[in-house]
Amino acid sequence: MSTFAVNDVEESSKCSYPAPINEPCKGRHVRRLGEVAGLSQFGVNQVRLEPGAWSSQRHWHTHEDEFVQILSGEAVLVMDGGETVMRPGDCAGFRAGVEDGHHLVNRSDSDCVFLAIGTRIDADGCDYPDIDMKALPERYDRPGSGIFVHKDGTPY
Repeated sequence: MSTFAVNDVEESSKCSYPAPINEPCKGRHVRRLGEVAGLSQFGVNQVRLEPGAWSSQRHWHTHEDEFVQILSGEAVLVMDGGETVMRPGDCAGFRAGVEDGHHLVNRSDSDCVFLAIGTRIDADGCDYPDIDMKALPERYDRPGSGIFVHKDGTPY
């Protein structure tokens, strides 16, 4: 793969959560850098959060590790144990299978930009501790094959 400029990668605002669960993430914009680079083992995304936007619903992964680094602006990392303000250069990692839901929330008055890096494992699922939802595994070679269900297994 040749080099590429981040700003040449299309920014997507798509959120796959069912309504109205998707509302807090409507100010989230993602550039899928790893896909442009042709990576298959892990994903690399540049994420921009508008003021008030969430990176996701608070969640944890069954099989995938995640890592984030703040590039500009600031966001609040919300986890079971509390909240931490993250600023440029700050990093956080989330091990697969650790039942500690996390997400970033932009409570500032300007955009926050961060890198999100994570493994890609087809068996991965997600639990969302604050809401009645879980994500069943998705095949990375078939985007959209995963499904969101209520915790009792009924589909949205």
